[in-house]
Amino acid sequence: MLSAAGVATAAACVNQRLRRETTMRLMVILLVGGILAVLTQSVAADDGMFPMSELSRLNLRERGLDLTAEELFNPSGVSLVDGICRVNGCTGSFVSANGLIITNHHCAFGAIQKASTRERDLLQEGFRAASRAEEIPAPDYQVRITEDYQDVSEQVLSVIAAEMSFLERTRAVDRRCRELEQEAEKQHPGLRAEVSEMFPGRTYVLFLYTYLKDVRLVFAPPVSVGNFGGEIDNWEWPRHTGDFSFMRAYTAPDGSSATYAEENIPYRPRRHLQVAAEGVDEGDAVFLLGYPGRTSRHRTAEFVRYERDIRLPLTVELYSWQISEMERAAAEDREVAIRVASRMRSLANVEKRSRGQVLGLTRAGIVEQRSAREAELQKYIDADASRRQKYGTVLSEINGVYAEMTAAGPWEIHFQQLRQACQAMSYGFYVVDAAAERAKADLEREESYQDRNFEQTSGRMLLSIRDWNRRLDITLLSGILERLGQFPESRKIPALQRLTENASLIGQHAESLLTATSLGDAEFVRACLEKSSEELAALDDPLLHLLIELYPQYVQMRDQQKAQDGQLDRLYGSLLEVKEQFLAEAFVPDANATLRLTTGRVRGYSPADAVIRTPISTLRGVIEKTTGAAPFNTPDAVLKAWQADDSGQFRHPRLGQVPVAILYDTDTTGGNSGSPVLNRRGELVGVNFDRCFEATINDFAWNTDYSRSIGVDIRYVLWITSRVYGAGYLLQEMGVDSAE
Repeated sequence: MLSAAGVATAAACVNQRLRRETTMRLMVILLVGGILAVLTQSVAADDGMFPMSELSRLNLRERGLDLTAEELFNPSGVSLVDGICRVNGCTGSFVSANGLIITNHHCAFGAIQKASTRERDLLQEGFRAASRAEEIPAPDYQVRITEDYQDVSEQVLSVIAAEMSFLERTRAVDRRCRELEQEAEKQHPGLRAEVSEMFPGRTYVLFLYTYLKDVRLVFAPPVSVGNFGGEIDNWEWPRHTGDFSFMRAYTAPDGSSATYAEENIPYRPRRHLQVAAEGVDEGDAVFLLGYPGRTSRHRTAEFVRYERDIRLPLTVELYSWQISEMERAAAEDREVAIRVASRMRSLANVEKRSRGQVLGLTRAGIVEQRSAREAELQKYIDADASRRQKYGTVLSEINGVYAEMTAAGPWEIHFQQLRQACQAMSYGFYVVDAAAERAKADLEREESYQDRNFEQTSGRMLLSIRDWNRRLDITLLSGILERLGQFPESRKIPALQRLTENASLIGQHAESLLTATSLGDAEFVRACLEKSSEELAALDDPLLHLLIELYPQYVQMRDQQKAQDGQLDRLYGSLLEVKEQFLAEAFVPDANATLRLTTGRVRGYSPADAVIRTPISTLRGVIEKTTGAAPFNTPDAVLKAWQADDSGQFRHPRLGQVPVAILYDTDTTGGNSGSPVLNRRGELVGVNFDRCFEATINDFAWNTDYSRSIGVDIRYVLWITSRVYGAGYLLQEMGVDSAE
């Protein structure tokens, strides 16, 4: 019999083999999927993340929904959207009248990690609050609920003058948006206003939100359930991950938004979602409401080329290196492992997605397809003298901006990582930037430093200092300085030249800077946030002085980015205008973290010849994958419930197992994590958490052949919560019968 160490070693070997096999299989899948995408590009794909303003033009009945547009969103009354919220960068759903929220485990991961210690490891053990008094505050979390929206394009665009530089244009638009936000908040006390650009340079919408600042952790399964399969299974199908957690939003006793206080009461949503404990089956219509992040489907071929050839590969390389250093530090100390867990998981998720996007963009020929379409568009423009005069150089000018980005990208990305990979550098940059920005008039500041945002952003930064590790930061600072030393641009900045000109001394420089700094001390940083730029310069802190010396270069890069944004906004406004003429159709705006609807069906797919992926995974698959070692170490409580065949009403009638995850062809991207998967009646049947590896390129292009999203089946959520971990009272709160 193998010892415990032998089992762990064997499992590690198996996991390494699985990684190799997975990589090879994914390359084959993407090759075949890319060919299918090219062969079927003429087939109309039902892509679209529709803003609330577009619902009235959709035939919801044809999409399988039994609801009307007004039942989905009605700013004048109660609608389904009132049960949907944004939880930090994810989506969540209210599932009870007392502010109970369901979202993903990976969305609540930061709260779980912050509350964990070596002695009380909630990541490993999970968490269950037996009463509201035991719920754990998540101070860096906010919940946002969409209340209304208004088109403000005319007001925003009115400030643009022909003689403005591109930088002046961006600043004028930003200022006007902030003015509109302040005006709206005066008219609607207690609500938060935010202007979002929908189509670059063309349309802007002002959204009104309720913001809730007291959010608490209620229930989270162990990470061995919530992240079963880890990075091996991430972005994969089939999945067997119970990626869900429960949180609760609170208000002041009078119902107003308030930060944590013992006397606060649960938030009372106008509407909460009904849970459909029977779930769904293959072929059933589903839809999602949520806050997808950013997509780039209206960007040109040269933008995609920049992403494919520059930004994404560098993201993979830099994040892989950082993850490996964190893994090394975590292996030596469980306390360190807890402190870096949230950051490491976030980096790993982006790294694998970026890797999939590079492969997917290459295999599916997205750049080539877009280039061919743009050549046809240019022919259309050139065929008419008036069009040629107005739009003739639009594409070439856009491509010129991306040529600049491509040339500068490698060094600029590394230079940005200097203040991101090393956490103490990120704290120092925030302090220096805050001093400069807070000296300006409120409307002229960068968004993070405006009065309406500063307390929240600075509080979140100060909270992150709890996880700081000096030794890890020394390693990461050394590594990024070594990389920067390879660029001739670094020699143009005296501070970088001093640190990198002698490669053998870079490690000593990093250690000296981080040993002497106080930027890992939250109280020191808090005090710095009260100081002016001159007062900061007088402090005896070498790392802070380094940031002060580098700061003008960072500001220059930021202004250059704003100038490029201003130029691209103008150019893309013209490009979309002529594309609408050419194609004689309207477009759905790219996702931008505002509320969207997407529809589809529970549906499998064929990623390769003779390979069929069915759309529902089951508990049997969890058991089959279990090795006893992370990331396939199923908890004993789950194994015992399986052995007892304690499925109750959560068993799938056709499959004879508790369903774990479901696959569907809705159009999703980042930010849809935690989105409710809803049946045709608008009842909760799952929680979205991922896409298939082939669908990582959804940010750039959607195709019915390879775009699939993944959610945890509501039956697995209910089974884990009640039968396995004894929190049946949460099912009662949701109105679900947990009895046989």
